[in-house]
Amino acid sequence: MSKSVTERLLVALSGGVDSSVSAALLKDQGHEIEGVYVRTWEHEDDVLGDCPGAKDLADAEAVAEGLGIPFRVVNFIDFYQREVVLPMVNGYEDGITPNPDVLCNRSMKFGALLEFARENGFDGLATGHYCVRKKTVGEKPELWEGRDKNKDQSYFLARITQDQLSGARFPLGEIEKPRVREMAKELDLPVAQKKDSQGICFLGKVKVPEFLSNFIDDKPGDIVTTKGEVVGRHQGLHRYTLGQRRGIGVPSNTDHENFVVTGKEESSNQLIVAFESPEEPTLWGRRYEIENLSFLLDEPLSGELELLGKTRYRDPSVDLSFRSIEDGRAEVVFREAQRALAPGQVLALYEGERLLGGGTYALSSCGRADLPLLPCISA
Repeated sequence: MSKSVTERLLVALSGGVDSSVSAALLKDQGHEIEGVYVRTWEHEDDVLGDCPGAKDLADAEAVAEGLGIPFRVVNFIDFYQREVVLPMVNGYEDGITPNPDVLCNRSMKFGALLEFARENGFDGLATGHYCVRKKTVGEKPELWEGRDKNKDQSYFLARITQDQLSGARFPLGEIEKPRVREMAKELDLPVAQKKDSQGICFLGKVKVPEFLSNFIDDKPGDIVTTKGEVVGRHQGLHRYTLGQRRGIGVPSNTDHENFVVTGKEESSNQLIVAFESPEEPTLWGRRYEIENLSFLLDEPLSGELELLGKTRYRDPSVDLSFRSIEDGRAEVVFREAQRALAPGQVLALYEGERLLGGGTYALSSCGRADLPLLPCISA
């Protein structure tokens, strides 16, 4: 986007440093901007005793006042419950591991909130994501990794659409996080010293198992090794994720080998564990089926291609072979085995640093009935 072209932009102010500096940058560039805070939880001041919502709202309002820009609060509580919270809860209950941040970006931020912005005459929606939107005259925008590779957040945007990207603006894409902190101090923003948020995208420090316990009843069962030995009891399968090392409740053996979660057997309500080892076939795999594919391209990827993929946020890109199947699905084979990839988690697909799209690891290839102890297909 040329600096000489000014736009009317709605800036999603979360009450954090990144979105606040984004608003300041856009204002300095001459854009007409307004700030918006999105309410996503009914009792933001006391949910589960540790929700940062009330403080974030106050901080967002203080930032807008300090920058001298209009500020509004929108209520997306019902929408968020339906489109982000419930899919997350239902996913865990069904044995998959959905990513609430990816759901939030696709459904709420660049879904409902972008639509709200457009309906109110804004040219786009700006956020504090660390990624780069590239666009030349007459061409459709592309999404690239942010300059700060330690903070790059393109992974969380792997399932937004091309139309959503056309309305997105990312002012921090070419800036590194330490510099953003410096700018916040130089601008005397009230959130300059505020720490980055951690945990679930809408509940701050609350841990996923603690949050899920408010929706899913515990169903205790046996913890079983891949050899069939009962070694303990679990509280409920939804409380554990593949690859989990801590908090299982099973002590290590005399050789100080630690157990790790490698599978869930829903029919018998058993949690499967094995000792951590690069040779453990229930923990490592190369071949997976991907579903719910979405692409930032004119046409979906088809045929057989050599691409890069990020298996998790902050993980480095790795080589993989991609083969489209049908109905928004594909098979991927990683050059090197990957550890504990769980159904429902997101795989982001890249060509170099350019994000092409992404999908989720399919339950059909993870935890199959004919491979009860193999959470995912191993090559």
